Amino acid sequence: MDYYHIDAFTHHLFGGNPAGVVPLATWLPDAQMQRIAAENNLSETAFFAPEGDHYRIRWFTPTVEVDLCGHATLASAWVLFNALRCDSDSVQFDSASGRLTVHRDGDWLTLDFPARPPTPVARTASVDTVLKALGVTEPLYVGAARDLVVMLPDEAAVRALQPDFALLGTVRDWFAVTVTAPGAEADTDFVCRFFAPVQGLDEDPVTGSAFCTLIPLWAARLGRTALRARQVSARGGTLRCELLPDNRSPERVHISGQAVCYLHGRLNID
Repeated sequence: MDYYHIDAFTHHLFGGNPAGVVPLATWLPDAQMQRIAAENNLSETAFFAPEGDHYRIRWFTPTVEVDLCGHATLASAWVLFNALRCDSDSVQFDSASGRLTVHRDGDWLTLDFPARPPTPVARTASVDTVLKALGVTEPLYVGAARDLVVMLPDEAAVRALQPDFALLGTVRDWFAVTVTAPGAEADTDFVCRFFAPVQGLDEDPVTGSAFCTLIPLWAARLGRTALRARQVSARGGTLRCELLPDNRSPERVHISGQAVCYLHGRLNID
């Protein structure tokens, strides 16, 4: 079967977040997909198969299936638009997080994802352990949705973090920890990094699903719905973000990025 390795949320190779993509005609057993994801050893491998006039998509880390993944959905849409020659300017995926649509506008692909606004979190023992692992004493804000979100005063503080991943991995109250701050450059509203040692991934290069929480947070703080962001991991990634009008129920976000293909090959599966 065909296999694609796509760098997502970047316009150049070796940037952004690499994702494996496996288009299927019919579904493989769950255990087989998990083994393929483990063999690929990327943060996520996406599998999709046709279902009526759309597709169903599933995402696997090397160890577990997850309910939402932005960069591997962007990568899957890139494969449909560019390798499989989808003649539409949008594709729809059914997923564990509901219907997801990806729109194409030139080289930019826009994910229509559910918003997951954070709510403030009190300073519990778990929060204190996370802050200790991050080396942070006085965050500007701590909140949570799926992930714990820690806000710092500036981009330099986010870039300088050297977390204690062994300690961070002892806290299982949240899926992961996102650290964010205002951007230092005029064209960047906010920056972030994403740590998920509990999921077997110390730091994710660019995490589309994290922006389901970051976009509502920063839109409220900045008083604007259209934002530009950068995930300041070693590989880095650039995103255009938008909080959709509040007449959408449930609330949605748009997460836009580019992608490039590093590899197209064949999987030898008995």
